[in-house]
Amino acid sequence: MKDRRKQVLIGEVVSDKMDKTVVVQVTRKIPHPVYGKILKKFKKYNSHVASVSPKVGDIVKISSVRPLSKTKRWQVSEIVRKSIKLDN
Repeated sequence: MKDRRKQVLIGEVVSDKMDKTVVVQVTRKIPHPVYGKILKKFKKYNSHVASVSPKVGDIVKISSVRPLSKTKRWQVSEIVRKSIKLDN
């Protein structure tokens, strides 16, 4: 049997309004194919939350899992960095 490694991505939580689900935005930096300028590409993933409870603004690590629903194929594995909320 082959050793399959799970794909791991790091991104920022942009929404935590759903039950047991957060939306994680992953940013990639790629060069423009002609001009070479660095561009930011964004993609959002619905991720399942099992044990940890991330909030909006947290940086999290997500890993691929079997399909859990129509849109959820990722699970939050750990919180890399907590967001800093400043009270004004």
